[in-house]
This record gives sequence, C-alpha cells and structure tokens, in this order.
Amino acid sequence: MPHAVNPWVAFAYLVAGVCFILALRGLSSPTTSQRGNRFGMIGMGIAVLTTLVTHVPTITVLVEGYDYAALLSAIDTVAVFEIVAAIAIGAAIGLTTARRIAMTAMPQLVAAFHSLVGLAAVLVAAAAYLNPVAFGIALPVLTPDGAVALINPVSRIEMGLGVAIGAITFSGSVIAFLKLNGNMGGAPILLPARHVINLGVLAAIVVLVAYFTLDQSPWVFWTITALSFAIGFLLIVPIGGADMPVVVSMLNSYSGWAAAAMGFTLHNSAMIITGALVGSSGAILSYIMCRAMNRSFVSVIAGGFGAEAGGGGASAAKTDRPWKRGSAEDAAFLMSQAEQVIIVPGYGMAVAQAQHVLREMADKLKAEGVRVKYAIHPVAGRMPGHMNVLLAEANVPYDEVFELEDINSEFAQTDVAFVIGANDVTNPAAKTDKTSPIYGMPVLDVEKAKTVLFVKRSMGGVGYAGVDNDVFYRDNTMMLLADAKKMVEEIVKALD
Repeated sequence: MPHAVNPWVAFAYLVAGVCFILALRGLSSPTTSQRGNRFGMIGMGIAVLTTLVTHVPTITVLVEGYDYAALLSAIDTVAVFEIVAAIAIGAAIGLTTARRIAMTAMPQLVAAFHSLVGLAAVLVAAAAYLNPVAFGIALPVLTPDGAVALINPVSRIEMGLGVAIGAITFSGSVIAFLKLNGNMGGAPILLPARHVINLGVLAAIVVLVAYFTLDQSPWVFWTITALSFAIGFLLIVPIGGADMPVVVSMLNSYSGWAAAAMGFTLHNSAMIITGALVGSSGAILSYIMCRAMNRSFVSVIAGGFGAEAGGGGASAAKTDRPWKRGSAEDAAFLMSQAEQVIIVPGYGMAVAQAQHVLREMADKLKAEGVRVKYAIHPVAGRMPGHMNVLLAEANVPYDEVFELEDINSEFAQTDVAFVIGANDVTNPAAKTDKTSPIYGMPVLDVEKAKTVLFVKRSMGGVGYAGVDNDVFYRDNTMMLLADAKKMVEEIVKALD
C-alpha cells in the first residue's frame, strides 16, 4: 500500500546514499580508507536518525467500504525509548568487540557480522509476514474476524527473496566462521551427490518463492526459510580453506542483496541503496578474486568449487625431504648484501602480529641502500585485503606495496624473497600438481629469487589448504623456524 513520502525524508536518504557511495570510493584505496569509513558512519547516522524520526507507519490511502480502524488497530508501534535502548546495547557490543578483537581474528569477525545481517533479514521478513499491516504491505481485504487476509503479491516476492537470501547468508556465514575460527577443519567436507542435492534444494526454493505469490500459507513461508537455512550450510561445507577468502567476499554480497530485498518490504530507500551497493560491490570483488585464483565465478555461487575428491586436502602427506635451516644472523647478512628484497607477508605474520617489527626491519635495510618491496597476493590471509590492512596499520609506505600481477615478474631478478608466514600463496603445486586443491590458483613466484628466506614456526605444519610446499626443500631456500615476530626481532638486532 503506498505511503506519502515526506520530501525531506527522501532528501535525507539521498544524502545518506551519497555518503555510502563516497565510503565505498574511499575504501578502494588504503590512502583514503579512513575518510571512506567516516563517510560510511555519517551516512549510516543520517539513515538511522531519519528512520527513527519517521518510524511510526501511516496509511494514507483510503478505500471506500473498508474499516481502516480495524487495520490501524493491528499496528504495533515500538516506543522510541525501546529502539534507542536496543541501538545502545548493540553499539556497546560492537564497540567492545571492535576494541578487543585481534587483527588475526578479523576474518571470523567479518563472517560473524555477515551472519547477523542475514539473520536480521530473516527476522524482518518474518515480522512483515506475521504483521503485514504494520509494514504497509497488506491489501485492504479483511476476514470476518478482522484479520488481514492478503499480502500484496509484489511484497510477497520481496519477502520471499529477502528471507531466502538472508537465511542462506546466515547459515553460510556461520559455517565460514567455524572454518575460519578452527572449530571446523579447513578441508572440504564432500557430501555424496552434493551437486544434485544443492540443485534440487535451490530449485525448490525458487518454485516456492514463485508459489508464495499465489498462496501465502504459513507452510510455504516457513518451508522457504528452512530450505534456505539448509542450502547455506550445504553450499559452504564443501569449500576448502584455500578458497575461504572468496567465500567471505561472496557472503558479503549476499548480505547486501538480503538487505536490499528487505528495503523494498520496508519501503526504505536507504536500505535499498545500501544493500544494492554492498551486494554489487561484493559481487564485483568476488569476481575479481575468482579471476585472481583462476576459479569460476558461477562455481562460487553454486558452492563446492575447488573441492574435488582425491585432491590434496588436509590429509595430504608431508614428504620427508632434506631442507636447510638458517639463523637470524644468516638472514640479516644475506638481506643487507642484497640489491632488492621482496617481502611476502601471510597469515603467519598476522598471527604473530609481526607487521610493526617487519616495517622496522625494512627501514633498516633501506638505510643500508637495499630496495625493499612488499608482494601481496589477492587472497593472502583469510579475507580480502587482510595483509594490506596489517601493513597500513604498521605505516608501511603505500608505494612499496604491490599486488601479485604487478610484482610477480620481478622475483627472477630479486636477490632475496623474504616469506613471512605465507604458504599456500607461494606454493608451486598450484602450477604443477593437478591433484592439489590449490591447482590453477596464481601464486607468487618466490622460488625464482636467488635466495628464499622462509619464516615458519616449524616444518610440521602445512598451510590452510592442508598441502605441503615444495619451496621448503629447494636448494635456494633457507628455513627460519621460529615465531614470526621473534625471528624478525632477532634479524633486526643482527642488522644493528
């Protein structure tokens, strides 16, 4: 049912939308990321305040012959105090979490936030289904007992899509969180006939959403919800740890589309704009990452990509081969004599929180005339941009940080490749071993450097994809076995 739109409300939402666009623009570069965050906060503040001011729904279209007093009596308005209290509680939880969370746990935090967005979409859809008058989506048809009989068919489509995408986002993000947090193994969980099951469940959801426009019976709505929760689980469990950064990006896109669908149900243009921006930007980022990993974008959406029976996985046996061990003094000498050193950070650096001392090491090398660069793989760490954020936190100059395609050709002319906690993204098996779960993923060609210094806790561990790295055993590789931060601190002392 249409609502009268206050022009000032529309203008406020427009300003909020512009702020969100500027936020995304700012977040596209480390140099402008802080400004982008500020624009995002301003836009969200405007949107929330505008929604609070106009939170009481009004029905302005009267149809002759219907008792709108009965309709209006069904509207349950929430007191502003309760809304503000809920916002305050959520803000306190968010602020506490943001202050306490370690950078190493940021991927898990992002996955958890995605799950909350998905759950919120499901709850809003359920509330709109149970009380459509309060959301202004009811047709002016009453049953003898005065209850609303019909929901606008267009709103049913929006509601069905919103609850489906939201439920998929929630359950999929929960599985992603458990995998990233170590509660579930990083190896793919391959269910029998999973592709047939997934296609069948997805087809059933599409059919039920279409049928929901004809029949708004409770069993239809709740079946859509249950199947969507199930398919979110089924889509994510077959995906291995090496592909998890793309999963996080794709779930981000799903959460945006769920919010946009609910924006239509709520007649809230700010939610539509925000959801569309998040959904489209997440999809674009996922597409870029899929290209960087040589993965199929369609396979990401379908789930289970990069997970085939017989692949390496976490059970891949580590070969017993000779390797060379070095010390901090060896590493300091080799790097101080080099013309160029390329540093390759990975999740091990994040775990050890070694980014600050790593920058200190680079500064000392530059003081001795060594050219230092940083090579960032698109999926280094466990979420998009993980390494970039850590290096920016340590005030590493942006002009020293290069993406894979911009620096990969330089390894062959580089004296030392200093790999600190990066395993899968430097593994040559991605280029040679068709049975490997990371086969086809572009990797950094560190093995082409004259010398490879590989910082790793021990030879017993493997990367998140669960496969051993042939670089460890090459003649030009020296293994530096220790905690990443401790090893770099010792190198800094040796440089002094």
